Amino acid sequence: MSSNFANPSASLPSPHRSHRSRRTRRAARTAALALGLALTATLTGCTAGPRPPAAAGPTVSGRASASASAPTAAAADSRERLTVDGGTREYLVHRSAADGAGPRPLLIAFHGRGADAENLRKQSGLDRAAEARGMLVVYPEAVGKAWGAGTAPSAQRPDPDADVRFTEALVAELVRTGRADPHRVYVAGFSNGGSMALRMAAQRPDLVAGAASVSGELPTGAAAVKPTGPVPVLIVYGAEDPVRPLAGLPSPGPAGPGEEPITATMSARASAEAFAAAGGAGDPAEEGKPGYDSVTWRPGPAGATVRLLVMHGAGHTWPGSAVPPPAGFGPVSTALDASSTVLDFLSAGRR
Repeated sequence: MSSNFANPSASLPSPHRSHRSRRTRRAARTAALALGLALTATLTGCTAGPRPPAAAGPTVSGRASASASAPTAAAADSRERLTVDGGTREYLVHRSAADGAGPRPLLIAFHGRGADAENLRKQSGLDRAAEARGMLVVYPEAVGKAWGAGTAPSAQRPDPDADVRFTEALVAELVRTGRADPHRVYVAGFSNGGSMALRMAAQRPDLVAGAASVSGELPTGAAAVKPTGPVPVLIVYGAEDPVRPLAGLPSPGPAGPGEEPITATMSARASAEAFAAAGGAGDPAEEGKPGYDSVTWRPGPAGATVRLLVMHGAGHTWPGSAVPPPAGFGPVSTALDASSTVLDFLSAGRR
């Protein structure tokens, strides 16, 4: 679920799955994407409706050299472009130079509404956490600084499925160029970007091996999401979030002049329950931890763990971030490092 504002800036049990038939379908799907795919709303998600048509073949139209702003000497960063649906989209790539050649686990990280890729990169510290785990991190840029995380069209977003196609095309390009492992593709995000990550998990369970959302929930109402298959999902939420409440936003107020309508959302727990139900998970187990509460749904036959972490006293923020949030977003929890927690959860998932 997402914010209508600019973003601020524990090792968990591993979710496993190993169905051979899923891998076969996944490999076929990846090949199809690499050959045929071409290619932002407050807090939205996806429905289980028909797949949006794929565009004709994504192409990379440019790649920048390593950035001077790379966080460490071993880090290689580039800003790249992808032509999708007749338009050019940009994304920031971070990969440790020490990783060497060959496909790596891929994390697609979606920034929040009103922010951009560099904002999420600084806010989250995902680069450092990913380097420690040998992961490739890609931060795509949203059109208009917001993601189409829901299915309802608007005057500002007449094609609500465009960002889903862009994400599919981006994964296909990274797989085609040998940088990403198609069996270990993960999505995560903050706020509106967290809702986008949940949408991808809900609508493309054969593409995504795991998803994590920080301060983002599934939409309801006209843009409602319904998860369609088992995917490991982690939702991290501030108990005192003043922007996108933990209990959801069933009756959002009007958007500002010229802005996309604000989409209603379900609660963080209902969002987790929807994924647990789609994966055939068992009853939840609740546990109090220092600084947060943990709810874990026992994995179903496909082995997809679903977990909700509610941070005590925290706001619309990224736990463990060193970047101060905007005024009115509430405090940052220091009970855990969300980036390490997210990647620990995701990294065991495989298709």
